[in-house]
Amino acid sequence: MDERLAKPRLWTWVVLLGFTGQLAWTVENMYLNVFVYDTITDSPTALAAIVATSAVAATVATLLAGAASDRSGRRREFIAAGYVLWGACTAGFGLVSVDAAASMLPMLDAVVVAVIAIVVLDCIMSILGSAANDAAFNAWVTDSTNPGNRGRVDGVLATMPLLAMLLVFGALDPLTKGGHWSLFFSIVGGVTALVGVVAWFGLRDSRAPRPGGRYLSSVLHGLRPSTAREHPRLYIALVAWAILGISTQVFLPYLIIYVQRYLDIDGYAIVLAAVLLGAAVISVVGGRVLDRVGPTRAILPVVAMYALGLLLMFPARGMLAVIGAGIVMMSGFMLGVAAISATVRNLTPPDRAGQVQGLRMIFAVLIPMVIGPFLGAAVIAGADETFVELGVVKQVPSPWIFLTAAAVVTLIVLPAMLLRTAGSAPKTLETTS
Repeated sequence: MDERLAKPRLWTWVVLLGFTGQLAWTVENMYLNVFVYDTITDSPTALAAIVATSAVAATVATLLAGAASDRSGRRREFIAAGYVLWGACTAGFGLVSVDAAASMLPMLDAVVVAVIAIVVLDCIMSILGSAANDAAFNAWVTDSTNPGNRGRVDGVLATMPLLAMLLVFGALDPLTKGGHWSLFFSIVGGVTALVGVVAWFGLRDSRAPRPGGRYLSSVLHGLRPSTAREHPRLYIALVAWAILGISTQVFLPYLIIYVQRYLDIDGYAIVLAAVLLGAAVISVVGGRVLDRVGPTRAILPVVAMYALGLLLMFPARGMLAVIGAGIVMMSGFMLGVAAISATVRNLTPPDRAGQVQGLRMIFAVLIPMVIGPFLGAAVIAGADETFVELGVVKQVPSPWIFLTAAAVVTLIVLPAMLLRTAGSAPKTLETTS
């Protein structure tokens, strides 16, 4: 496996599919909130609802598609076709507006109609993206790696969200500032669809054992308490991932708005670019360290780095202070994701890589995105910080979201310690039916 992964062809697909997927997820996870905030409503509850509903849709899609790709052994079709449809759906966001809602359904509240349209379209996009990226692509990565190199691979993959955000900020952010949202969504959607076409002709599946039993049994098997008892370390690692994810979702959906509106930093794109580049470099280098010391042993140190960054973000106001604190925070977060992700891959049975992606979505996406944004919204509402734009008073995120995130992530200490003592080597998740 090491020789195979070291080949340029395999690394090319890891980077190309990983980066393009995160480019689309950046639009969904961060810029969609900005789009809604700027053009539809400033309600933090509406933003949290959009995040939560898409997380539910993404989780269900990953459970179903992950089990299906396990049984078929054909990840390529799921990845390629999924990316094409994913891109088309992303481009569709540019068609939604309050004016369009008012013209189509004049008897209803145009803002409510526009929010509902965004929620529905976001759920469809999340289903397609999760089937292609979270289920099939991540399972393909697990098939193509082993415990000796997963720290490096997950270290590189952990930088993809940062690099995707950097590209969007640097190349496409002027479009959003100018209100050219339709062109913005069309460019990202077009790139995603094009990569799907390329993957159809160039990607090759890695050979992996297929599970037996019925399809529904494969979907539900990982959700059974008996399965968790048989694989305690796998589920403890997933709980740790959930805690880190909840902490991140307290502030991440509101991060751009916070830097732009609360800190009032005109060059916020420069701040974010510096933070993302610094964190990406540290994450790539740190991935090699994870392989040497072991990803499980590294969880607490890197999460402590993340918590320190959160604490530093609370008093940071000037550009340099925010850059310094942001690099510490995002580096710790990315390395924490890499360490936990590599741990989960190491505990994944070889015949159930797709199924475990569904479990990963529950713990790393669904639970964090249902709890975290609403917790962040409650903190924002409680702080009651506002600003006036064109005579309209709008709520704005406050620095208390970072202290709240730091308090949440302290809960990771228990599962991280248990990972070193609970259970033994993972058994297969193969059903006995």
